[in-house]
Amino acid sequence: MARPRVAGLEPGQRRLNGPQTTGRTYRNLSQAVYGVRREDDTAVTLRDGTVLRADVFRPDTRSPVPALLAASPYPRQLQDLGAPVGVIEAGAGDFWVPRGYAHVIANLRGTNGSGGSWGFFDGQERRDLDDLVERTAAQPWCDGNVGMIGISYYAMAQLAAATQRPPHLKAVFPYDVSVSAWEAANHNGLLNERFATLWLRTVAVLAARGDRLLRRGPSRLVRRILAAPSVHRRFADAGGADMVRGLQLISRAPHTAHPWDDLLRAVRTEHPTRDPWWDERDLRPLLGAVDVPVYIGSEWTNVVLHLPGAFEAWDGLRSTPHVRMALLGAGGMPWPWESMHVEALAWFDHWLRGRDTGTLEGPPVRYWLAGADEWRTSATWPPPAEYAAYALGADGSLDPHETPGARQYAGDNRHALPVRLSWSTAPLEADLDMVGHLELRLTAATTGTDIGWIALLQDVAPDGSATEVTQGWLRGALREVDEEASRPGRPVLPQRHPAPVPPGETVDYRVPLVANARRFRRGHRIRLTPPTTPGPTSPPCWASPMPSWAWSPSTRCTPRPACSSPYCRPARSRGGAAGPGATRGHRPGGPRPARADRRSTP
Repeated sequence: MARPRVAGLEPGQRRLNGPQTTGRTYRNLSQAVYGVRREDDTAVTLRDGTVLRADVFRPDTRSPVPALLAASPYPRQLQDLGAPVGVIEAGAGDFWVPRGYAHVIANLRGTNGSGGSWGFFDGQERRDLDDLVERTAAQPWCDGNVGMIGISYYAMAQLAAATQRPPHLKAVFPYDVSVSAWEAANHNGLLNERFATLWLRTVAVLAARGDRLLRRGPSRLVRRILAAPSVHRRFADAGGADMVRGLQLISRAPHTAHPWDDLLRAVRTEHPTRDPWWDERDLRPLLGAVDVPVYIGSEWTNVVLHLPGAFEAWDGLRSTPHVRMALLGAGGMPWPWESMHVEALAWFDHWLRGRDTGTLEGPPVRYWLAGADEWRTSATWPPPAEYAAYALGADGSLDPHETPGARQYAGDNRHALPVRLSWSTAPLEADLDMVGHLELRLTAATTGTDIGWIALLQDVAPDGSATEVTQGWLRGALREVDEEASRPGRPVLPQRHPAPVPPGETVDYRVPLVANARRFRRGHRIRLTPPTTPGPTSPPCWASPMPSWAWSPSTRCTPRPACSSPYCRPARSRGGAAGPGATRGHRPGGPRPARADRRSTP
């Protein structure tokens, strides 16, 4: 038995990085009173005889305790390393175990000593997670109450397990979740090749490593260095750029071909549209079966990966009795993950221990409104709001009043045309709040046979500095819209049946932008910058089983003014903003998605 330093917020405890609550205060929370017992490389036998490996950290008590399970393909041996690496996401065991929870960190099939072959978020993995929950609950040190914890893939595993409805799973806390592997790898048909390649290769490299490298030798010295408070504090702002650098470093090491190269080929080339392979890795049709309490979360800056998943999960869990969602501001989820632990403690103390913590008080949605720098609440997502439509003017303006005409650009400098277009509002005369989902409706013609639309929304200060707010993407060949399922601001794109973009002909596009919340201050400008990328012409990406994403640089496109930018309204006064424990909903008259149905002739 060991008595390591306890993590938390109180004097003398190892200080946790990142925000710990959504601005709320809680009561009757479990206190840190236990030492820690540790059991490495515990065998967990699944229903088909496959043996997984798990590390178990539990309180030094003879009484059974609730368990928090974290499962992923990432090395369990690294979860206490303390490094700002995007695979250390199981949570801080030195926070949970002293407060009376067992922390079980398991490796999925084919990774770090677990038997079998990893299938990447497939149906077999869901069955394995069901078994992991029930095997954990059956341990003599567990009181039968199991929750699940961890971000990113650990969060995905939580919802995957919940769809199987294991009897002893009582609550989950899936922050930074993706519910569809397709959406994690593709942005409405545009493959996020850099991330997908780096990530899969990193998992492949790490999956083959064992205790000799990950627990012993130099890793012990690294742990001591990273545990120093002065070093640990430097990771408080470790974000996406740090994560990518870590992936780049790790992915350079050699890895075995199977199953990793097979999976990489499947993601990058064999399945360029939604198909049965991706359908097996999509939780959306299964979320209606979830019957345990779910606390979803993400941060506004995680636009390119997990933020869309929070809203997909919220929509899919509409029939689940107890669902809450919190959306954090910039810097809310640094690595290693140890933010929002007090918020999670209030959640699990309520559902696994029956404590009155106050976690269910107030509206179920809390979000940080950047620019106003305050917490807001709502009974729904998106909050009640007003539509606003802004037209893309031929003069580069972004304005409710349309300026007819057309603009042109070229994909390289060989033509006497700009290589990028942007549209901007005039300086705002009053504060303007934008909250919710957005879309860009665009009428355009291109000389290519496919096109990649990438729309970036920015907040431009009076000094010219720009803050990126959100983005949207669309592959032109997958522009088909399910109009019946779509709503203003939220087009539904099946992405199953690619159709060539007819060269030279005008085509209508609906480009969804990821939902966000921001106050644009008086004197600022709103700018839409679509760094459009011309599409491949040889071979056509809709006809080839191995599409090329080396876009032809000579393609031209002529966007016609349409419209964009929803969920805008003049901001009300600052009075009455939601504070700690507040229950006030979103202010009346808030924003709603834009109606962008106007067209102008070139």
